[in-house]
Amino acid sequence: MSVIAVPVARLDPAFFDLSSGFAGEITQKVVNYGLKLAIIGDFGAADADATSQPFADYVWETNRGDHIWFLDDEAALAEKLAGRSGR
Repeated sequence: MSVIAVPVARLDPAFFDLSSGFAGEITQKVVNYGLKLAIIGDFGAADADATSQPFADYVWETNRGDHIWFLDDEAALAEKLAGRSGR
């Protein structure tokens, strides 16, 4: 299983503005290539758009799936991956 882990501080602010389409483009490529993406860190501290209700809804929806996750830290990533090696 291939997982890309990206610290939230490395993301362009446009990622958090869902109207820019940047987050959708990136996440769609991850899904198309059969990868997993974990964005790790404090999203609220990263950008004002990261605290918006639409972005919060986006995070909730993606965290329910198997490809894109927004997580607080590396320990949360390890927990998420535990038992998923067969997927």
